[in-house]
Amino acid sequence: MKSPGRQLSRWVDHLLDRSILFSFDKSGFARHSGEFREEDLEVDLTGRVCLVTGANSGLGRVVATELARRQATVWMLCRHPGRGRTACREISLESGNSQVHLATVDISDQGSVSEFVSSFPSPRVDVLVHNAGVLLAERGESVDGIESTLATHVTGPFLLTRLLVERLERSDDARVVWVSSGGMYGARLNVGDLQWLQRQFDGVRAYAEAKRAQVILSELFASRWIGRNISAYAMHPGWADTPGVRRSLPRFWQRLEDRLRTPAEGADTILWLSVCKRLLGRTGLFWFDRQAVPTHLVPWTRGSDKERRCLWKLCEELTHTEEREEKVA
Repeated sequence: MKSPGRQLSRWVDHLLDRSILFSFDKSGFARHSGEFREEDLEVDLTGRVCLVTGANSGLGRVVATELARRQATVWMLCRHPGRGRTACREISLESGNSQVHLATVDISDQGSVSEFVSSFPSPRVDVLVHNAGVLLAERGESVDGIESTLATHVTGPFLLTRLLVERLERSDDARVVWVSSGGMYGARLNVGDLQWLQRQFDGVRAYAEAKRAQVILSELFASRWIGRNISAYAMHPGWADTPGVRRSLPRFWQRLEDRLRTPAEGADTILWLSVCKRLLGRTGLFWFDRQAVPTHLVPWTRGSDKERRCLWKLCEELTHTEEREEKVA
């Protein structure tokens, strides 16, 4: 039987988590981390091949560094070669791991993604972290004519995942981790205008909708991989102090600077999903601070099964990938 004090503590935690402000911030991480198991991250990743997009700064850099410290073979997929080379060199030195490699890849550019996969030397992939992201003030398009937010967060990662499926299958425990955002809680998938051709562009809204799409894609991939050795996870890091937040949301950063999580705190669950052995079989869930959490907080953000199938079909059409034997759940 739970003690009255323990029950009160859990009730207070529940209220604080519902407040968002005291959950997504650093005080939320401090409370939640009290339940973490240190041994979950005490793993040796020697021989494991890990790919991290957007790995030269922010959360991606933390994840790449921590994977390297555990002796994984780490591939950093970065858009800017100069920044990527600097980060790759520094991560190798910090971790003492010489198996840290850079691949110059623009995730929004399907040709760049395809070229990377065709030249990638490893026959196997154990971890794929979709971390690269952008939050734009104005609508733009990728070289493939796809709205840039959608291309970076949705169609590019979709294509990369599809092209790497056979290599993921060669792993005994492959993991695909989608780094979403708490901002997706306020967004409903708009399959009728994913590319913002019919609406006045809103960068924050476009970002939130793309992050919602990532969570749905993670669920759809998970349903297609049942019976295989590939797991799909989506997560959100809370409010972390990263260069991207400072650059894209300066007012938000200024108002909440003292409450923001460190990059390491924001990246903790990404790393945990990538390496924790206890997660076997828990594919398709949405995670925050190492806990499975709901994907909706309000009913009006829920979409239909038809819209989910439409998202998959649109991703296939935009990436020119053929339907395989899997059926949409």
